[in-house]
Amino acid sequence: MALDKNHRRPKLVFSEIMSFAYDTFCSNKVRFALTALGMVIGTASLILVTTISLTGKQYIMNQIQAIGTNMIYAEYEGGAQRITSAAPDPLTIDDMLAAREAVSGVVAASPVVPLAERIPVGNGKEKDVQVLGVYPEYQTVRNLVVVSGRFFDNQDEMARNKVGVMTQKMAETIYGSADEAIGKVIKLSGLPFTIIGTFRERVDTFGQSEVTDNTMVIPYTVARYFTDTPVVKQIYFSVNDPSMVVPATSQIQAIIQSRHRPESVYKVENLTQLVAVAAKTANALTLVLLLVALIVLLVSGIGIMNIMLATVSARIREIGIRKAIGASNREIRLQFLSEAILISLVGGFLGVIIGLALPYSVRFFTSYRLPISGLSAIVAILVSSLVGILFGTVPASRAAKLDPVESLRYE
Repeated sequence: MALDKNHRRPKLVFSEIMSFAYDTFCSNKVRFALTALGMVIGTASLILVTTISLTGKQYIMNQIQAIGTNMIYAEYEGGAQRITSAAPDPLTIDDMLAAREAVSGVVAASPVVPLAERIPVGNGKEKDVQVLGVYPEYQTVRNLVVVSGRFFDNQDEMARNKVGVMTQKMAETIYGSADEAIGKVIKLSGLPFTIIGTFRERVDTFGQSEVTDNTMVIPYTVARYFTDTPVVKQIYFSVNDPSMVVPATSQIQAIIQSRHRPESVYKVENLTQLVAVAAKTANALTLVLLLVALIVLLVSGIGIMNIMLATVSARIREIGIRKAIGASNREIRLQFLSEAILISLVGGFLGVIIGLALPYSVRFFTSYRLPISGLSAIVAILVSSLVGILFGTVPASRAAKLDPVESLRYE
């Protein structure tokens, strides 16, 4: 205990204050441990909430990226509402070629021409099948996964080879497995097509895309055998960089519109808006979970305040003795405030350890790597310290205001 040079009285230094706080903690281990438990739960919850948020956001973004974040799609919506007798003005293959040539950054493009067919599946039964006429680049643009065999290439396209690739589910339904479908021949409107591969979407779109469970894909040049005009239902584009998606979308929209009647309406969109909505949803979820964690910390802070108020009541005589030998109000206040901070920091550090240990254990026992934010641990420690300061101030101030004479008389 140091001496104040001006007043010649004992003056507590910071190390002594923390030593007193530690001794008090050790003398009431159970009480202080139970008080710190709420802080442990609140701090661990804060870190786990951040981990859950980052994991959810990462999962959503991975799902969207699997569909194709660089993808742009165009389709015809119809004429303007005031035009009632205008003839349809759909997209054509020339629209795709013009946009691909004029827009820099477009690395792949494919038309989509849907055809409805029925194929025999044995025992005299037939099955409805959706056939899509596309370019070989369709695999790249739509980020499809080839399960067995191969996707048709430019040589098949140029040679007008009668080959096709069907979905994995369709192959399993008809032939039992994806591998068994390879080499089988299916007749479409009397023309024999050889199955050279099976595929699936990288992410299940639950029927919300042009690919259904019973979809077969054939070269566009061969699909033209079944159509009278070069009309296409959709056009897919892919750019080489995500930053080019938005400007390329606007350019493609302008090019397509310039090639058709002014009153015709075309939808040219990308997944940027979907990414933004997903990010906002994930952030909103994070905010809700953080509020729950903060409520837990608030309850923990109230617990600290209650236990410190009880501590002040139990140590009134001690406070009177310390004031009698020269301790100032500031030193008494700092003494009890340091005890509250010690409780919150101990709970905070244990909560951080638990909060970080759980995601790391998932990494250790599984192949999935949960994202861990070091910033969340720092924020958790700062919040726990702040809780200790805020909720320790009232008990500390009450202890400092006690009258030393009355405190010495207290039994």
